Amino acid sequence: MTQPLAGVRVADFSHVMAGPFASHLLRLMGAEVIKIESVYGDQFRNYGSNREMRGMAPAFIAANVGKKSIALDLKADADRAIARRIVARSDVLLENFRPGTIGRLGFGYDAVRDGNPGLVYCSISGYGQDSPQRDWPAIDNIVQATSGMMMLSGAEGDPPIRIGFPIVDTLTGQTAATAILGALIQRFRTGEGAYIDVSMLDATLSFMTSALTPFLSTGNTLRRLGNTGYSELPTAGVFRAADGRFVSLGVVQDNQFASLARVLGREDWLTNPRFVDADARRASFDALFAEIEAIMLTRNAPEWERVLSEAGIPCGMVRGVDEAASLCREGSLLRFAVPTNGSRADVAVPNAGFAMTPGGPGTEEPPPTLDQHREEILQWLAQD
Repeated sequence: MTQPLAGVRVADFSHVMAGPFASHLLRLMGAEVIKIESVYGDQFRNYGSNREMRGMAPAFIAANVGKKSIALDLKADADRAIARRIVARSDVLLENFRPGTIGRLGFGYDAVRDGNPGLVYCSISGYGQDSPQRDWPAIDNIVQATSGMMMLSGAEGDPPIRIGFPIVDTLTGQTAATAILGALIQRFRTGEGAYIDVSMLDATLSFMTSALTPFLSTGNTLRRLGNTGYSELPTAGVFRAADGRFVSLGVVQDNQFASLARVLGREDWLTNPRFVDADARRASFDALFAEIEAIMLTRNAPEWERVLSEAGIPCGMVRGVDEAASLCREGSLLRFAVPTNGSRADVAVPNAGFAMTPGGPGTEEPPPTLDQHREEILQWLAQD
């Protein structure tokens, strides 16, 4: 089966997460990704405390399946020459060094586009190539802080709260992949390449549009609502069930509220002036929340999830990641055997997050060991 990006080649100079996640998505859609690593390898190869998976750490596996690896010292003339030849025969160059670094190594956009005018060149950095903060170092949790993201979770008065996974890295990678796809479509139409400047801060603020736009429109910032949804309604909160587990409701429309009232045996809510419409329910937040909470404590969480969902009421039991994995449908996970310290470990990674027929995403190839594809790449370069 031919995938949509079959025939597209990416020279990937990126490391750690944001850049590799962008090329990971391109690879899952069929692109050939040549991962140009330092002689020491991507730092994520040895990330985390699990010594048994050194060189193939879970964080590395998560964003590097199906790629080809060659280790090059970009300060050495011979290795720089190899890298130049890879770039000259690629459709995309991706990098996430600090601004100015790749230029000093001889691979800035102006230096490479003459030999490859159709090249789509994508730079990822913390704050952009031309911002006043361009030289500030930035990683995921730093941009979670500087973007205001940490002040959106939790309740008013709580300290800042970090989102519990590298959300900035992954959403930046998605932004970069989307931009690259747009540039490739433009190139197919015009024949011209493009330069893409992806800022982690810009990508994050774009991702936060539902929080930022209200401020830009009204001058007022959103209140911190804890586990209550964006609607600020008590029916879009998290409730404890009889078994001590939690259930999240997402009842934000009048018809959903009517269904909830009927299922909970409280049709009187529908004529109660305190709850008759969304504004009234917001004004009576604590009272309605308490009434729902008392009812939710009468059944276990799995039963509530089933009963409410079958009634068309948005509802979900709060799960851990380990439990959530069991909900994955066929094709949502990719499974591989990868080498780890002389042995092989069976691992799985999420697919691209969508299904498509024909040409759906995925790969059967595991992540590469460091420099695994050197000979294959050099033989390919020798073919003119």
